[in-house]
Amino acid sequence: MKDLKHLLYFENLLQEAQNELILRAQNEGNVCVAYTCENVPEPLLNLPGAFSVRLRAPRTGSMEMGTYYLTSFLCEYSRALLERAIEGGFNFADCIITPDGCTMMNRCVENMELLKTMDKEKFFYEYMEIPMKADDNGLNLYTLQCKNHILKPLSETFGIDISDDAIRKSVAEHNRVCELIRAIGDFRKDENPRITGYEFHIITLATYAAPKHLIIDKLEETLEELKSREPDENNGFRARVAVVGSEIDDVNFIKLVEECGAYVCTDRFCYGSLPGRNPIVLNGEEDALTQVCRHYMYSIQCPRYMNTEKMNRRRAYVNELAKEYNAEGIIYEQIKFCDPWAYERMMGSHILHDEYGYPVLSIDRPYNVGASNGQLRTRVQAFVESLEIKKINGGVK
Repeated sequence: MKDLKHLLYFENLLQEAQNELILRAQNEGNVCVAYTCENVPEPLLNLPGAFSVRLRAPRTGSMEMGTYYLTSFLCEYSRALLERAIEGGFNFADCIITPDGCTMMNRCVENMELLKTMDKEKFFYEYMEIPMKADDNGLNLYTLQCKNHILKPLSETFGIDISDDAIRKSVAEHNRVCELIRAIGDFRKDENPRITGYEFHIITLATYAAPKHLIIDKLEETLEELKSREPDENNGFRARVAVVGSEIDDVNFIKLVEECGAYVCTDRFCYGSLPGRNPIVLNGEEDALTQVCRHYMYSIQCPRYMNTEKMNRRRAYVNELAKEYNAEGIIYEQIKFCDPWAYERMMGSHILHDEYGYPVLSIDRPYNVGASNGQLRTRVQAFVESLEIKKINGGVK
């Protein structure tokens, strides 16, 4: 296929945690609000005069310092972020907001604070408590936490407008990004798709790593370009898979999967498009803050929520995506030593195979996969071959 006009531009935005659009937005007088987890509602960070950046540690090498402070059996994502913070890689941020989605990330950010890795005059850290059950009590807690640990410090420290109108304006911008990403992602449903999963993940990841208002025009142009893009007649894909699981901000993982012959036709992982890029529907009767919190609490597919209804919903949601995007198999992944997703992967992979009937490849992986991870590549190749054999046998295992 013909190269997408802005793909290299999006790729360059992902090369480092700090990119040219972050610098541009800050030079315009905007506050950079860094966060670590999808449990922090993005529209509350992108109020007028502020923009959000989800922290990443691209091209991670050594994690010796991060491991020294966090130990080797904490997840590599948290160790990589601490390592990058110690190196000064997040000094562009004006504040960091983190929820207790997992204890590992809390320890990571606490060490950033204790080690005084940030030296800006007004810099602050905020720690949010996240409910474990999605119900009315959980919503009250979530709303109060967002008010006290996001809106209030942004207003008091930087003078950010946190009014209901400001939140609604932020939601409108957020929804525009979501609509564009969803429209781009819908091309993955085609039998012969005009966008690869690798390309789509790069584009989606850029919406988390850069100020949204500065990339909307590029997203719009990319969508129009895709409408007339001619797909390859022989794309080399031998199976369609859904990738499900924990945090993936390393595009090389999706690239590795597709190089093995599996087209990544849909996603359900942190930093992904589903459900993270679903628009938020607001009404004019209830306050915007409560509606945003309700949307996140009920739509988010994080194993932090342990009530039975949410647990069952996570598997049903994957089944719905697999059917909608015509996935033939599921790759269920987690970063090594990620406790919440380790339990979820164990249960989810068995249920999706035994109750829903999907072939499932269950793997744990390093944070920075790299293109030459031989063991992982071998497992994916074997899984693709098993899906091919199943098709040859008419769907019989």
